[in-house]
Amino acid sequence: MSSQSVVLGTPTVLDQRREMWRNAVFLLVLGAIWGGSFMLQRVAAPAFGAFALVALRVAFGALVLLPTLLAAWPRLKPYRWQLALVGLLNSAVPFVLFAWSARQAPAAIGAITNSMAALFAVLVASLMFGERIGLRRSVGLLAGFAGVVVLVGGRGVGLDVVWAGIAGTVAALCYGIAGNLVKHWLAGLPPSATAAATLAWSTLLLTPLAVATWPATMPGLDAWVCALLLGFVATGTAYAMYFRMIGRMGPSRAAGVTYLVPLFGVAWAWALLGEPVTWTMVAAGALILGGVALNQTR
Repeated sequence: MSSQSVVLGTPTVLDQRREMWRNAVFLLVLGAIWGGSFMLQRVAAPAFGAFALVALRVAFGALVLLPTLLAAWPRLKPYRWQLALVGLLNSAVPFVLFAWSARQAPAAIGAITNSMAALFAVLVASLMFGERIGLRRSVGLLAGFAGVVVLVGGRGVGLDVVWAGIAGTVAALCYGIAGNLVKHWLAGLPPSATAAATLAWSTLLLTPLAVATWPATMPGLDAWVCALLLGFVATGTAYAMYFRMIGRMGPSRAAGVTYLVPLFGVAWAWALLGEPVTWTMVAAGALILGGVALNQTR
């Protein structure tokens, strides 16, 4: 009987394969959602402005996850300042940067630079927490940064695209820092409740800026629909998925979703907004994703 219990308690090959496929499906769905978020921002940001749009986004996202926050608040309360910092780095600052970028340049620029989050997660893990990078990962980091240089320095790009690329890269750095902080500070907390708390903090931080910069002309229906989708789907639902994946896979591997985000981001923008796909975007995306591949594969 005891040997049977040991066998029953040990994951089988079938269990491991199911887990692998479950993780793959989660990554695919999350990539499609977050890839679409750049298209949604491209539509809504000009109407709302960056601060107002992001304040709505994090508020709607927090509403989705509010029941989990209330249920887990006694466990989260001792970590409230850590949650505030993670909310600043994982929501408020990068969301504002990407929303501002969406007003200046095609949606694909934000989607491609977002891929740098996986590389920054590795770099931050080394600089802040002493994790070893190694030669292969170092080459991957160099390839990723080369991709950003290609993206913002390609022939014929305008100054707006350059600054949009820089803003997206800084946003990806924020993601890399935040992912590591979640791993080292908040790993034992309920993932959905953690996401809710960080979004609630972001809402508090951004509300005064949103009120001060609220557009004089009421945004149209298209902009409101995009803002609602950004909040309820691309933030609340997607963040719950992502925080859970960080707990199960670690920040570096969960950031592997960035393989898919630029592909879906470019595809959504091309199919629904008619934005062109340039060779500069293709080359930059190949370099960045190649760098991510070197950092993610064993």
